[in-house]
Amino acid sequence: MPKFKLVSDFSPTGDQPQAIEQLTQGTKTGLKHQVLLGTTGSGKTFTIANVIQNIQKPVLVISHNKTLAAQLYQEYRDFFPENAVEYFVSYYDYYQPEAYIPQTDTYISKDANINEFIDKLRLSTTTSLMTRNDVIVIASVSCIYNLGSPIEYAARIIEIAQGMKLRREDIIKRLTNLHYQRNDYDFRRATFRTRGNVLDIWPAYADFALRLEIMENKLLNLSKFDPLTGQTIENLKTSSIYPAKHYLTADERRETAILNIRTDLTKRVSKLRKENRELEAYRLEQRTNYDLELISEIGYCTGIENYSRYFDGRTPGEPPYTLLNFFTAEHKDFLVIIDESHMTIPQVRGMYLGDKARKETLIDYGFRLPSALDNRPLQFEEFLKHVPQIIHTTATPGEWEIEQSRNSALQCAIKNHATKPDSKNSRPKVRYYKQTTGIVEQLIRPTGLLDPKIEVRGTKTQIENLVDEIIQTTKSSERTLVTTLTKRLAEDLSHYLVEQGVKACYLHSDIDTLDRSDILEDLRKGKYDVIVGINLLREGLDLPEVSLVAILDADKEGFLRSPTSLIQVMGRAARHVNGRVIMYADSVTNSMQIAIDEVRRRRKIQDDYNREHNIVPQTIIKPIREKLIKRDPSTSSGQNPTAVSDETLAAFLLKDKEAAVVELEQQMLDAARNLEFEKAAFLRDKIQSFDH
Repeated sequence: MPKFKLVSDFSPTGDQPQAIEQLTQGTKTGLKHQVLLGTTGSGKTFTIANVIQNIQKPVLVISHNKTLAAQLYQEYRDFFPENAVEYFVSYYDYYQPEAYIPQTDTYISKDANINEFIDKLRLSTTTSLMTRNDVIVIASVSCIYNLGSPIEYAARIIEIAQGMKLRREDIIKRLTNLHYQRNDYDFRRATFRTRGNVLDIWPAYADFALRLEIMENKLLNLSKFDPLTGQTIENLKTSSIYPAKHYLTADERRETAILNIRTDLTKRVSKLRKENRELEAYRLEQRTNYDLELISEIGYCTGIENYSRYFDGRTPGEPPYTLLNFFTAEHKDFLVIIDESHMTIPQVRGMYLGDKARKETLIDYGFRLPSALDNRPLQFEEFLKHVPQIIHTTATPGEWEIEQSRNSALQCAIKNHATKPDSKNSRPKVRYYKQTTGIVEQLIRPTGLLDPKIEVRGTKTQIENLVDEIIQTTKSSERTLVTTLTKRLAEDLSHYLVEQGVKACYLHSDIDTLDRSDILEDLRKGKYDVIVGINLLREGLDLPEVSLVAILDADKEGFLRSPTSLIQVMGRAARHVNGRVIMYADSVTNSMQIAIDEVRRRRKIQDDYNREHNIVPQTIIKPIREKLIKRDPSTSSGQNPTAVSDETLAAFLLKDKEAAVVELEQQMLDAARNLEFEKAAFLRDKIQSFDH
């Protein structure tokens, strides 16, 4: 019986069967890199699900943000209800890393708010990887960050069986070493309690608890029960208890680690003093000695991860342990899916350098030892060494993905045909490479929708022309998106459109996250006819009512007008049967021409397929989901959102204190994600002041 079993009411259609076959064969053939070039709405996730069922390998799916990862998690759980589909993202609701800003002599300590539910899912992920082969993990780029050794993790697992000899004192000690806490009054995840001869344990990764009945140093009964009701779920013969934390250190290694830290501290302080940097030397000495005292006494200190190299036994510069090590430890052969690879690959590539720059400042000014650099994400080359095979899924693959996929196909073709010399000479046959480039196209949508029509118009009367087009689009009960290059132009244009009687709103990064969702929902409902924005109108927007996308200054070469960005923007009009794009430009740049040619090529393929199979395109019908967070309209920043002022806060507090805190928390999270540490710290302090 197959390990992975796909459950779906649908069968592959269009060019999905061809894509599934090519990707399956490419994986079985041994291609290191493949690209699934799939248009928006073509069912890339369903295609990958079929590939997983065909190859029967554990899979790691990496997405570039938590929101998309959550969507994929739900989709894969629906496709594989009988298998272990896990969710592994950063468990911080709010994370402000330790930082120092020399320009203002500002030190910002690490501050974080851990989401306990996500922490449970992370622990469930590693537990599944240790116990099962049918595992699909949906992860963000946090999967390349320091996690702890899977060897230490596996060595600490407690195996228990009914009838075995077991002293209650021994298992309590072992549970404590696994970071479980005794709590006889507030029984919750990662705790245990004792009542007479009964020991209850709530595993950190589970929704159930274990009950051990121990008499005369023997485990008489073992069962699984509901922690809320106490009702027995199942009687067990055996069970395993996994650690409550990923980062574990052997006791015998602690003393050696402390000794090595003191040695490196002495060397670093001596170096700083030779450079006449007494303040930095004093600061480092005081801070590190304080940390060592805490580690010696209680085994922990704030920022202990900066000393992880010593406890792991790693040498300077050696890669940290990550989630990938849990895959390679238990499953030598697994498959990695890079979702939206044109966004995710650059993010994976950039994680190390961003972390390094922040740590180097802390080290240079005496806040941390140089070993802090080894508490880091993987370098891109290290990441590639860990993964056996990759399928990149995107509508706009980057040059790197294309090049790697072609090289993989060529190398594989040469290897597979090298032993079959041509009849005329001894050179290997590589004609297979021309047919298998590692790039698989999936352009046909199940709805029959085509990529949008494209027009290029001059800029001389672009605003007047745009207003006319928006009005005509609105008369058909359809919506419009307009992309600009600057925030100011987006704001000014939206105000001008309002003056012309158009229901318009702007959208850019200064808008609070909750307000962005409200604005997009209002566009779908018809409160707005048009939204003016920048690159936020690219990935992740599912707006079936939009039939017109207008691109201003399309001939201004750059990141926002690259072929990839232009194709992504055009894709916003691909969910409507009347989808079209107007590019305002005085000349056709190379980027424009590439994007236009590619979209027209895809449109022709789609149109030919529809004609051949008598398919009539249908606009996507998508219901408007109920909001996850409801707010009083008076708390929304509306058409002209700005940072919350003290006066506004006072008004909020009079009306709805809770709503004010929600607004500030969202601003704090956005500031932390944008590495605006001072702003995030200010907002954090403002929130805390409300509680007093």
